Amino acid sequence: MSKKHIIASYSNTQTFLLVALRLLLGWYFLYEGIVKIANPDWSSYGYLMDSQGFFAGIFHAMAAKANVVAAADWLNKWGLTLIGLGLLLGFLTQYALFFGMLLLIMYYCSHPPLASVTYLIPQEGSYLWVNKTLIEIFAMALLMVFPTGQIVGIDRFITKWTKK
Repeated sequence: MSKKHIIASYSNTQTFLLVALRLLLGWYFLYEGIVKIANPDWSSYGYLMDSQGFFAGIFHAMAAKANVVAAADWLNKWGLTLIGLGLLLGFLTQYALFFGMLLLIMYYCSHPPLASVTYLIPQEGSYLWVNKTLIEIFAMALLMVFPTGQIVGIDRFITKWTKK
């Protein structure tokens, strides 16, 4: 079944909700990136040092090197911003989703929701294994299998242009 046929088989409600989910995630990523860019004092250092769980040693080692922290800061600020723009505009949507998931997986591994762990950085609730980060990863995975950039977005025009 072709993408065009699959897209045509979505109901208006399905189409609206899938595109709305992509736009909401896009705004969330874009705003997180812009806030970090706008704050000259923002650094990932504290987050890296607060890491716990199986991968804490990796994140602590990252925090121990100033050049690695600087790279992590830059990648976070601009990664979040570009992922957000890609999702909002429907531009290179699959790449934005992939890199967004990769970033979220790193956040999840750094701060896993385990019963035995207490973080210095305040959490939004009490979680065990499932938290908002994991839900965001799965929401992005869902969007990976539905071509929302082909429905509404620049990707739709790129596909039409490249087929001509």
